[in-house]
Amino acid sequence: MSLNPVISMLGRKLRLALVGGGPGSFIGAMHRQAARLDDRYEVVSAVLSSDPGRCLSAGRELGLEEDRIYYEVTEMCEAEAAREDGAEVAAIMTPNDSHFPFAKAALENGLDVICDKPMTNTIAEAETLVQLVRDTGLVFCLTHNYTGYPMVRQARAMVANGQLGDIRLVQVEYVQGGKAREDDPDPADGPVPWRFDPARSGPSLVLGDIGSHAHNLVRFIAGLEVTEVAAEVGAVVPNRRVHDFAGALLRLEKGVRGSFWVTQAAAGVENCLRIRVSGTKGSLEWMQEHPQVLQFKPLGAPAETRTPNGPGTLPLAARSSRIVAGHPEGFPDGFANIYSDAAEVIAARRTGSAPDPLAMHFPTAEDGLLGVLFIERVLASSQKNGTWTAC
Repeated sequence: MSLNPVISMLGRKLRLALVGGGPGSFIGAMHRQAARLDDRYEVVSAVLSSDPGRCLSAGRELGLEEDRIYYEVTEMCEAEAAREDGAEVAAIMTPNDSHFPFAKAALENGLDVICDKPMTNTIAEAETLVQLVRDTGLVFCLTHNYTGYPMVRQARAMVANGQLGDIRLVQVEYVQGGKAREDDPDPADGPVPWRFDPARSGPSLVLGDIGSHAHNLVRFIAGLEVTEVAAEVGAVVPNRRVHDFAGALLRLEKGVRGSFWVTQAAAGVENCLRIRVSGTKGSLEWMQEHPQVLQFKPLGAPAETRTPNGPGTLPLAARSSRIVAGHPEGFPDGFANIYSDAAEVIAARRTGSAPDPLAMHFPTAEDGLLGVLFIERVLASSQKNGTWTAC
């Protein structure tokens, strides 16, 4: 990575407010690590839990001043906006149904936003946030963190510069096994975890959790929008009420064809996100469980293996790698690349400077809206027995 452009522009780190991600949160730890890895943010305030006691203890553990440990998000946004040393960016890592009100409160108080996916649970909410971002001119970054992997960015750059020729086919799958147990179809008694409550997690568990990532990866690498879907969504585990499977045929711009399938019920599989993009000159293949490797298979020539900082690495990928060739990077690093790029663009906006164009490849509010639209269209197609449905 280059010298810290945020320090160069602002003379200091960006001041960050955390929303959610308190005790026991895996994704909260990922957000905090990502913010700190490249020294572009300083955590200054937080609402870390809906439980006041947990909120206070977690804030103390992070070393926050007690008057900047808050218990309500709008209160925090208003109070921080009024301070000369107040937070400038809000990072949101809460259950899906709260993304909209918390992001809206942050934007309305002048804070740039970094938000976990999916952006919202409804199209109307997503459209409202997109318009608010446009009206305020603030930066909105959506943490589809797989777009931060160096070899995913290498694939995007190779497609963009024509190394694959005209794109013809796209295949994506995201396969997990964490919900494969038939003796545990759904929580049956007591409080329902928020992911199993459609009012909180959204209309489809599997599409919100991992389908949104797969759809975003197609768009990010291929540079094409999905125009129609023919889909089936449901549960493969007996007696399960939430969705654990979705599959769809895709029609994309320029006559490109594709396939999409995601599940959280493939016994024994860990976290297999895989994509293949094929064009008139060759194909690219990438798999999240082996993220350092991008396979390029040119037409009529031997297959080539691309790795970070190896031969043929393009600037967008080189920018995203922190260590020398042959050393592994992974999930936290991809997250950090998203945070670091957003920080550069936020600092540029706040100082009236021009960011490096290579910093402007992180997912935005518009990407979030398209993700919510895709989920709605896949569900609509499935409800019509797989009828082709326009996106």
